[in-house]
Amino acid sequence: MAHVHHFSYGPLTPVSAYVMSFVGSFLGLLCMTRARASTGRSRASWLSLAALAIGGTGIWVMHFIAMLGFSVSGMPIRYNVPVTLLSCLTAVVVVAVGLFILGFGGTGPGVIVTGGLVMGIGVVSMHYSGMAAMNMSGDIGYQPALVALSVVIAVVAATAALWFCVRVKGLWATCGAALIMGVAVTGMHYTGMAAMRITMDPGMPAPSGATASDFLIPLIGGIAVVSITLLIIIAMAPSEDEIRADAEFQQRIAARQAEAATPGAPATPGAPATPGAPAAPGAPEASRTRAPGDWFDGR
Repeated sequence: MAHVHHFSYGPLTPVSAYVMSFVGSFLGLLCMTRARASTGRSRASWLSLAALAIGGTGIWVMHFIAMLGFSVSGMPIRYNVPVTLLSCLTAVVVVAVGLFILGFGGTGPGVIVTGGLVMGIGVVSMHYSGMAAMNMSGDIGYQPALVALSVVIAVVAATAALWFCVRVKGLWATCGAALIMGVAVTGMHYTGMAAMRITMDPGMPAPSGATASDFLIPLIGGIAVVSITLLIIIAMAPSEDEIRADAEFQQRIAARQAEAATPGAPATPGAPATPGAPAAPGAPEASRTRAPGDWFDGR
C-alpha cells in the first residue's frame, strides 16, 4: 500500500481550495438573486452564469487546487488532459441542470430535493472522473463506506445550496450561505480523497500526461477572467429589488395603457384621465379632464 499525502504543501492547498469554493458559491448566489426576479431569457442567462460560477469555480477549481497538494511517496502523478477537462464540463452542466430545475420548476420542497439529487450525483461524478484522470504506476481502489459518505455529503450540500438560492437575501446572508457551501463542497472532496487506496505496481510503465503544475497558469488565468467578468456583470446589473420594482412599474404602465385603449373603461385611481372626458360630479378642479387645447388657456 502506497503512502498518500493529501496536504503536501501544508495548509496552503486546503485553504486556497476553500477560498475558491467560497468565491464561486458567493458569485453564484449573487447571480441567483437576479435570476429569482427575472423571467424568460433573462432568467436563463442568470442561471447559466450561476452554474458557471458554482460549478466551474466553486466546485471544479476547488477540486483541482486541492489536488495540487495530493502526492504519493516515490510515485510520479500525471493527468489525462481530456478527462480532466471533461470533469470540469461535467461540474458546470450538472449544476446548470439543477439550477434550471429550480429556476423554471418552482421553489417547492420536491423541486429543491430533485434538483439537489441531480446536482449531488453530478458533483460526485465530477469528483471521481477527475480522480480517474490521474495516471500513476499503481492500482487505485476506494473504500466503499467513505465513497457512500461522500455521495451523501454531495447530495445534502447540493440540496442546501438550492435552498440557499431560494431563501437567502441580502449581502451578508449571501456571504454566510457561501461560507457554509464552501465547507460542504471541500468536505465532500476530502472525504472522497480519504476513500482512495493506492497499491504500488513497479511493473507498470511510467505514467504519461500533464503534471498538476502544467494546469496551474491556465487555471489562474481562467479564474481571474471568470471572476472579474462575473463581478463586472453583477455590479452593472440592477439588484433583485430593483428588477422587481421595474417589473411592477412596467405592469402598471401596461395596465393603464390597456384601460386607456378600452372605451368606457373605469379610470384607475391615479391614472391619467381620457382627454375630453367629463369630470365626476364634485371632483376637484385639479382632477377635471381637459381637452388638449385647454392646457394652455391659463386656467
